[in-house]
Amino acid sequence: MTSMPDAQGRPIDVLLAGYAAGTLTRPLHVLVASHLALSVENRGYVAALETLKGFEIERITPKPFADRDERLAAIFALGDVPAPAGPADRLLPAPLRDFLGFSAKDIPWKSKLPGLKEHVIMDGPEGEAVLYWIKPGVAMPVHTHEGSEVTLVLEGGFRDAFGHYDKGDVAFADESVDHKPV
Repeated sequence: MTSMPDAQGRPIDVLLAGYAAGTLTRPLHVLVASHLALSVENRGYVAALETLKGFEIERITPKPFADRDERLAAIFALGDVPAPAGPADRLLPAPLRDFLGFSAKDIPWKSKLPGLKEHVIMDGPEGEAVLYWIKPGVAMPVHTHEGSEVTLVLEGGFRDAFGHYDKGDVAFADESVDHKPV
């Protein structure tokens, strides 16, 4: 389920198309891969987009990269990809667990409010990625956003003025939204 449809369609469709095209930032790529691992709802759609992208690539005439060595150096400068965190766990889908490099039992939570803990995964030029643990029934404070917020439900669910979201669902909010998820 998604919220906030806009004139261009459902926000999830834009996100899924970016995933299939390989144009998302790493945190959003991991979010979509985790969504697909948790929910069958959009797997067929993404597979179709990837097939179309493959047909498009087959029609392109190959061209040499003028800055090939610089691009490769930039890729290698990113460092090693963390090794997979080990066996599956109940909370974290494999793409998220592999991105984090540890399992759910090892999340270094920090208490923010009664019934609310967080773990900041990253905060930088690609955006902010945060895990939240919220006690059932606890309402988040009313808030708005600077930019866009994309939320993937890993366990349980929540509701706000736009609907109810369960495990595997993706919700969207932006600066036009003033909400109080519960």
